Amino acid sequence: MNAQVRPGYKLTDIGVFPIEWSVKKLGEITILMTNGFVGTATSAYVKSDDGILYVQGFNVEPNSFNFRGIKRVSATFHTQNQKSCLRTGDLLTIQTGDIGTTTLVPPSLAGANCHALVISRLDLRHSSPEFYCQYFNSDEGRAAFKVIETGTTMKHLNVGDMVRLLVPSPPLDEQQAIATALFDMDYLISGLDQLIAKKRDIKQAAMQQLLTGQQRLPGFNGEWCIATLGEICTFENGDRGRDYPSPNSFVTSGVPFINAGHIANGKIDLSEMNYITPESFKRLGSGKIRRGDILFCLRGSIGKFGIVGDFLADGAIASSLVIIRPKASSINLEYLGCYFSSELCSRMIDTWSGGAAQPNLGARDLAKFSIPLPAQQSEQTAIATILSDMESELTTLETRRDKARQLKQGMMQELLTGRIRLLQRTQEAD
Repeated sequence: MNAQVRPGYKLTDIGVFPIEWSVKKLGEITILMTNGFVGTATSAYVKSDDGILYVQGFNVEPNSFNFRGIKRVSATFHTQNQKSCLRTGDLLTIQTGDIGTTTLVPPSLAGANCHALVISRLDLRHSSPEFYCQYFNSDEGRAAFKVIETGTTMKHLNVGDMVRLLVPSPPLDEQQAIATALFDMDYLISGLDQLIAKKRDIKQAAMQQLLTGQQRLPGFNGEWCIATLGEICTFENGDRGRDYPSPNSFVTSGVPFINAGHIANGKIDLSEMNYITPESFKRLGSGKIRRGDILFCLRGSIGKFGIVGDFLADGAIASSLVIIRPKASSINLEYLGCYFSSELCSRMIDTWSGGAAQPNLGARDLAKFSIPLPAQQSEQTAIATILSDMESELTTLETRRDKARQLKQGMMQELLTGRIRLLQRTQEAD
């Protein structure tokens, strides 16, 4: 096996690493490993701003924090539980549930307290908290935690087991270089996430303004009306008769048979489509789609929709969907799609779905939906074009963000194992 290890690398108990790297127990690189407060702290919660921030598992995300719902505890509770008081640079690891997820305590949380998290305080003379935060959240780190987890239905990490966990230990300057590169990627991804959220909010505000006529585009001043979907569209359910297709009748190719799982964000996903034979399709009495139809989900993920384009010559729908078909060519299809994506439609769904635990709609309910409608199709088209351009910008940003995530994942695989070196060494370790 050693013959397969390339020059400059060595085989260790936890994998192949550069010869300058060592492998140590986690307890050897920490000056403290302990649990956050374990027990019920609800009686110590306070609402005043002078309370002590109290970090819990749901606040911890990989390499970051989620401050939604964060609690505060009394100064008395905090004083009585100094063991779980946090310092800048401490690592917090979820020990029950999504075990192994780890984040780094920033200066803004120094002096906070925490609940049922593993606190790892590293020896900063030899170890970088930023490096080990990235390592714990990597595939290799998560796999190591899986080996020592306990429990069946609810997974758990014990501090005693973590102390003995073997981890790679590069030279400190290399740890710092690796951590800097990976956290730079995190900042890029976080920045894109924030920009996407901001652009999404802007689009939602624009939809509210443009789809209600509160803001008019230059060159348009005609009257609007409030129509119902039943006045401008027809509705067609899937065939529920004896020839209704079942999973046992699906074939590997043929005519697409579309259900709610195949539609989202105005599109129809053909990648995992179900198919029925042409003969089965011909026997269906209803629910056959054509170009320009809108497929709307009536149950389950209620409100999802997809627009049928030239990519589907034939197809049929499951009973969970309904076909919405504009009655006249004066109704712009993309404008309808914008309406179905809007808060206006969401409010109609809430109004007509009955508020049940498992809400559902029927075609008669959909027909009652109110929709603001410009009289001129050209204004409908202009509104749809603007909102479509905004959605395209969001899609571009999301693609950039997803590629950055993939790039970071690849960097973690290479840097945290030493397969790619950021610092070159002139001498080999003893």
